[in-house]
Amino acid sequence: MASAPPHATGDAVTEQFLGHRELLFSVSYNMLGSLADTEDVLQEVWLAWSARHRTPDAAPVENPRAYLVRIAMNQALARRAEVTRRQETYVGPWLPEPLVTAEDDVAAAAERAESLSMAVLVVLETLSPLERAVFVLHEVFGFGHPEIADILGRSPAAVRQLAARARRHVQARRPRQRSAPDVHSQVTERFAAAALGGDLRALLELLAPDVTLWTDGGGKGPATSLRPVHGRDRVAALFMSVAATLPTDGLDIRYRRVAGDPCALVLSGDSPIAVVIVDLAPDGNRIAGIYSVTNPDKLPRAER
Repeated sequence: MASAPPHATGDAVTEQFLGHRELLFSVSYNMLGSLADTEDVLQEVWLAWSARHRTPDAAPVENPRAYLVRIAMNQALARRAEVTRRQETYVGPWLPEPLVTAEDDVAAAAERAESLSMAVLVVLETLSPLERAVFVLHEVFGFGHPEIADILGRSPAAVRQLAARARRHVQARRPRQRSAPDVHSQVTERFAAAALGGDLRALLELLAPDVTLWTDGGGKGPATSLRPVHGRDRVAALFMSVAATLPTDGLDIRYRRVAGDPCALVLSGDSPIAVVIVDLAPDGNRIAGIYSVTNPDKLPRAER
């Protein structure tokens, strides 16, 4: 079905854009991992979409969804190089900006579960921009290879090759397995209580021997490690040192979700100071990875 013609009312054009906004947001965020850049992409998509409908001789858009995704993906690919340049000069590990939702927001969690998982996004950072684009469109949002070829301006054969390489790369680093939601939530809460409460024994019981900790403070947040920390003893020691420096009054932990994963949102008074996501080992009982975002530039929207 074609979109509204160029002379359609502004309300109709706006409603059609808003009907696809969540998809456009997710596609762009999966490519960029930055809320500010994602919002800029959406603004560019809206400007292009509305401008087309102001053009008297513009042909109708036969597939608005594919048309809008093509604009969003091309804008995201254009911004990808700038995001990479910023990461190269970033202080310490760079993690995607967390998208925090309420613990009981089941609809949002289900809609964004795999696409915006912190662990998956970290792996996507190791793909080439085109591999990432194909993986996002095909594996996450279900676009077929011919559709993706049209969106990216590549041949279907080239897209299939990109898809195969991206899938092998991601599966080698992030096997497709998800822990039971209730177990993941329980481990997250036990971890937060042990780490922030300074309970070394409880913390050691939760961590896998080869656990890795990434702390994204950007040189501004507390308890920033300039490199990933590997190993149960080293990770536990770091959290014990953090617990010793935390204020005793005004500290609050709220349990939220980042995509489909539970997270601990740590606040001092009303100000977020950290978002912590744990990634469970295949056995589902121990923590294999910890992602801690403490850069204050990435936290203003954490508790909205």
